Amino acid sequence: QVHLVESGGGLVQAGGSLRLSCAASGAIHRINVMGWYRQAPGKQRELVASINWEFNTNYKDSVKGRFTISRDNAKNTVYLRMDSLKPEDTAVYYCLTRTYGNDYWGQGTQVTVSA
Repeated sequence: QVHLVESGGGLVQAGGSLRLSCAASGAIHRINVMGWYRQAPGKQRELVASINWEFNTNYKDSVKGRFTISRDNAKNTVYLRMDSLKPEDTAVYYCLTRTYGNDYWGQGTQVTVSA
């Protein structure tokens, strides 16, 4: 069974940095896209950043220049480096692994940014 384990969330002051990690394990034959979504209280889950198998990246406009997504294919791990964090970034962050036929989600990690 595919399992995604997230880590790196926490409480940080505005302007600070965090680095999220998500390691996928199990019967994963081909990962096409890995990415990060977030969901704030009362809000819908939204895409933050993604990176495909060719290492092309996409970012939500509000995080461009502040967040950096990367992946290590050998480790089946995706990272999200978050700099210059803002209170608006506060949310539960979920990693996504997309294969040929399935999507797999991590358990979520809380990121809280204080003003």
